[in-house]
Amino acid sequence: MHDLICPHCSKAFKIDESGYADIMKQIRDREFDAELDKRLALAEQDKRTAIELVKAQLSQALTREAVQKDQLIERLKAQIGSHDLSQKLAINEAIQSVASERDRLAVKLEQSKVEKQLAEAALKDKYETQLKDRDEAIERLRDMKARLSSKMLGETLEQHCENEFNRLRASAFPNAYFEKDNDARGGSKGDYVFRELDPDDLEIVSIMFEMKNESDRSASKNRNEDFFKELDKDRQEKACEYAVLVSMLEPDSDLYNSGIVDVSHRYPKMYVIRPQFFIPIITLLRNASQKSMIFKRELAVMKAQNIDITHFEAELDSFKTGFAKNYDLASRRFQTAIDEIDKSIDHLQKTKEALLGTDRNLRLANDKAQDVSIKKLTRGNPTMAAKFKALRSGE
Repeated sequence: MHDLICPHCSKAFKIDESGYADIMKQIRDREFDAELDKRLALAEQDKRTAIELVKAQLSQALTREAVQKDQLIERLKAQIGSHDLSQKLAINEAIQSVASERDRLAVKLEQSKVEKQLAEAALKDKYETQLKDRDEAIERLRDMKARLSSKMLGETLEQHCENEFNRLRASAFPNAYFEKDNDARGGSKGDYVFRELDPDDLEIVSIMFEMKNESDRSASKNRNEDFFKELDKDRQEKACEYAVLVSMLEPDSDLYNSGIVDVSHRYPKMYVIRPQFFIPIITLLRNASQKSMIFKRELAVMKAQNIDITHFEAELDSFKTGFAKNYDLASRRFQTAIDEIDKSIDHLQKTKEALLGTDRNLRLANDKAQDVSIKKLTRGNPTMAAKFKALRSGE
């Protein structure tokens, strides 16, 4: 507890740590804003003073040179009236010289005018650059103040997202849930899973969320893209349609500070956001998915109708399998019969060739028998020749 004295009534009163921290935060915020306004006002005043000083200096220089020129010409004209012709001629020459000098001076004055304009432009650019640098520094300080305020409230990034969702759950997301991912069967898990179903239990949209705060950074993982691969793996394992990385990493990145960043060129249906875009990204993705719900419903009806077709196709496949098996068996037996017929034909062909060979031998024997005569049989055999001769004589 702290004792404080009221500046109006001078009474002392006690205040707890939470109230004291809130009062101190208000004081620091007011002092911070007042100091910023003061520094911006001083910078603007410095710029205006410098520009006016340069303008005054250039104007004074031009005025002095013009006055000196006019005085010199007047003195020369006065001398013409009081001197003789030779002096007048000398004075005329001097006047011409002065006129030439005047012309040269006019050129210099024009150059000075151009140089003045250039100096003003350079000075303007210089102060605009300084103002831009100060504006960027102010934004960084304001962002740092916002982060410090979040830390003072003791709210983590996960708590922030969960609180934002629960704040709108009843009105904006009555049929959705946003819960911690506790399923690590695949070796890893994301931080939160968002799912929303319609009254027919058809999924409207599902999102795998991963939260990364600056306190989560390490020497090996300090960039948003270091978490893309694991987040995409978690999205697929948990059957989520989208993946979103809610990140405070790379706080100086113009890309990630610009708004919702689509990184689907690296991994499908993946986005990177700052915490302030947590509810908008859910709303955008849900609205986009609702437009395709009519197609999802038609697809569900088609799937239900395809159950009977699947059973019919299974029975048809069973019939095809049995028929193919019987056909294969019959085909093998038919081929066996064909092989046996081919063997029988081959055997008959050999028998035919053997019979044809026997016929040729019989024909040769017959030809030889027909060619036999007594004269040939008794040639060189006198005994048989005498006997056949005796037989023919007895006849």
